[in-house]
Amino acid sequence: MIFIVKVTTNKEDRVMEMLKDKIEKKNLPVFSAVRPHGLRGYILLEADERDIAEEAAFNLPYVKGILPKLVQYEEVKTMLEPKVAEIHIEKGDIVEIIAEPFKKEKAKVVRVDKQKGEAVVTLLQAAIPIPVTVKLDNLRILRREDLKAEENEENQGEENDRQNFNWRS
Repeated sequence: MIFIVKVTTNKEDRVMEMLKDKIEKKNLPVFSAVRPHGLRGYILLEADERDIAEEAAFNLPYVKGILPKLVQYEEVKTMLEPKVAEIHIEKGDIVEIIAEPFKKEKAKVVRVDKQKGEAVVTLLQAAIPIPVTVKLDNLRILRREDLKAEENEENQGEENDRQNFNWRS
């Protein structure tokens, strides 16, 4: 059974540490305690009985209580299992870094390591090109080299059409 523990917002990590310590100290039969990413103010606790969950959370700072409703795994599955997103960043792409310390900096992708989920980029505004390793989910594609080449071909074709057109008065 999965129980929902209501906690003070932004104190989830601290409560997780205290829960872990209490569960280990009292040797409680709790199977797992999870703080789902993106779900603020709640911790999911898996135990056989409500009494065990209540004992684990009882009298801990920042814990407001356990919600009366039980949750099935299927209901929280999307929060617990990581999503494997298809990564389409390639060498030569122009990207914007969306995380600190280089937030809003534009860079060119030098190398991509999809297994590690990282890319090596060089900052475009830097006086000296310095390679920086950044997580792929901290990058946003601004333009692609192959897309730019296609656009140039289309523009060249339109320019040729304009030159070949004969204006008559």
